[in-house]
Amino acid sequence: MKKKLCGEQLVINNYERDVLPRHYCLDIALYAIKRSDPYISVSENLSYSNHVLRVAGREIRIKGRIFVAGIGKASCRMAKAVEEIIGNDIEDGVVSTKYGYGEKLERIRVIEAGHPVPDENSLRAADEIIGIAKRMRPEDTLLFLISGGGSALFTKPYPPITLEELIETHDLLVKSGARIQEINTVRKHISLVKGGRFAKMVPGKIVSLIVSDVVGDDLSTIASGPTAPDPTTYDDAKRILVNYELWNKVPASVRNVIEKGLRGEIPETPKKLDNVNNNIIASAGIAAEHAAKRALIHGLKPVIMTTTLEGEARHAGTVIASVIEEIVKKHRPFKPPVCLVFAGETVVTIKGKAGKGGPNQELALSASIKISGLRGVALIALDTDGTDGPTDAAGGLVDSRTYDILMSKGIDPEKSLMEHDAYNALKASGDLVKTGPTGTNVNSIVIGVILG
Repeated sequence: MKKKLCGEQLVINNYERDVLPRHYCLDIALYAIKRSDPYISVSENLSYSNHVLRVAGREIRIKGRIFVAGIGKASCRMAKAVEEIIGNDIEDGVVSTKYGYGEKLERIRVIEAGHPVPDENSLRAADEIIGIAKRMRPEDTLLFLISGGGSALFTKPYPPITLEELIETHDLLVKSGARIQEINTVRKHISLVKGGRFAKMVPGKIVSLIVSDVVGDDLSTIASGPTAPDPTTYDDAKRILVNYELWNKVPASVRNVIEKGLRGEIPETPKKLDNVNNNIIASAGIAAEHAAKRALIHGLKPVIMTTTLEGEARHAGTVIASVIEEIVKKHRPFKPPVCLVFAGETVVTIKGKAGKGGPNQELALSASIKISGLRGVALIALDTDGTDGPTDAAGGLVDSRTYDILMSKGIDPEKSLMEHDAYNALKASGDLVKTGPTGTNVNSIVIGVILG
């Protein structure tokens, strides 16, 4: 078998036919993550001189002082770039990021807090950011840096809801299989800062730079939309809890706040904001484009299949693997060599006892069953932040041999999927991918390479 690679003819033997797809998958996925680095994204989209901010091609004249606030797992990397661009003109700033994601900054304070479960530092971060808002005058500008994880890292429950009750509500929603948009709808209506409520506290102008971790890049959903108008209502929040059979399970204080909102005793989240300029500078869609460009270097035809991948992780893995099988056996809808690119966010619905794993690990393990025996193929599924579920792995990289390796070790992949124990299965087959914290978060990316 011959294929064009970087302008040269490369003869691929059977060994390379199995190994090269794994190499390509890993290289393409890691390149996409690297190019989604928030420091790079800010540097490419923000400049400042003579009291003029240039954001994504737009000019914003600065009349007063510049303050900086940030929330999310990418906020420190974003803030580092902002410091280098704006420097001594930063009046004050604070960012809240996940434990282990902090970096030393010169003019902006860093608070590390709990994620995905908020903690006391999440409350402290919210108080400090609110404190900055209270110091601002109408002529001042707040540069607000938003990225995935911001919901947990910027927490201020609506009284009398306690932090513990907020955590309990979030845990119930996650385990129910609710989509992130639905989870955030509830979050916004039991918070003082989410759903555009924070923006209402700011007397000056807000310029937001956003690293999106939400499928479809809905501004009102990213980090629960602290600077975005919120189209959802208290009625939506109650409907979601009822639909997932959680209304009678959430704490009474949560029900009371929502019921007060339904009666008009608590103001709705704002449906319009006049003081905000929101800008998405990194996203799953942009990462997919980076992956496609990298695939070309390896002589592969890149096809971005979707940047809105959603659904149950194991089902998504089966569907993607079915497309791979069709390409291998029928050369349709594409002829190999080809690289399939998917981006989005799948979920795992846990019922009963659960082992260890995450959505990307389940997707990869599920795909390994379907691609078993298909030579010259591999699939990688990674969470771009380096943490897939409550594990130290970013995801999994599987190929045609994964299934047989597991069976030879007495591990049934189907049983592992049923028990949500993909981590230990992929660990046994040598297919876990561990990147450590990447400093970014733009959903998950799935790469399928088919050499044919």
